[in-house]
Amino acid sequence: MPLAREAVELLVQAARAWYFEGNQHGLRDREWMALRFLGRANRFSRTPSALAGLIGATRATASQIVKTLESKSFLVRKPSHEDKRSVVLHVTAQGEKCLSQHDPINHVMNAVAALGTEECMRLRDSLTKILNHLDATHQRLNASICRDCMFLAERGPATGKTRASAEFMCRLYRAPISLEETELLCTSFERTRDRPKIEEHLDRARVASQG
Repeated sequence: MPLAREAVELLVQAARAWYFEGNQHGLRDREWMALRFLGRANRFSRTPSALAGLIGATRATASQIVKTLESKSFLVRKPSHEDKRSVVLHVTAQGEKCLSQHDPINHVMNAVAALGTEECMRLRDSLTKILNHLDATHQRLNASICRDCMFLAERGPATGKTRASAEFMCRLYRAPISLEETELLCTSFERTRDRPKIEEHLDRARVASQG
């Protein structure tokens, strides 16, 4: 237990790096959280209702956050292709630049990246196990990566050099998913252990790109 306590205390200290009072570069912490999420969310999760659930806010609060980000030209609303009555939130080039240059978590990401690819993957996997345990214990539903979701089905070739061109399908939304989209966050995420794995392929690609 002392080792576990020490590890948790270190996590708490790391969290202080991105939770703050007031604002940084003109945005409050929830506004940064919203912009950060929308910058990594898939097309099914970039909605006001999904944003409200992700940041633990009411629809009214989430709407005000969206308006603030729109006023700074960090977000735009576009009609949904699936449902014309709904809107999809898109991070603009200016919003992406703001995230790249000023996001409060950037210096933490740089510190983690400095560990190296292999150690980063071990840290990611360990944190994933911790969050999975917490989610199961407290019956929480959080956004997570598409590639780990029970609704993701692989449709194309699964081995060899053709792996990069494999096609995927979201069985929940009945929509095609590209390999790049499997890296994005989804608020309709449901974990499974039975779905064919693609993590190893993606991780090998990361290691190769670092070589």
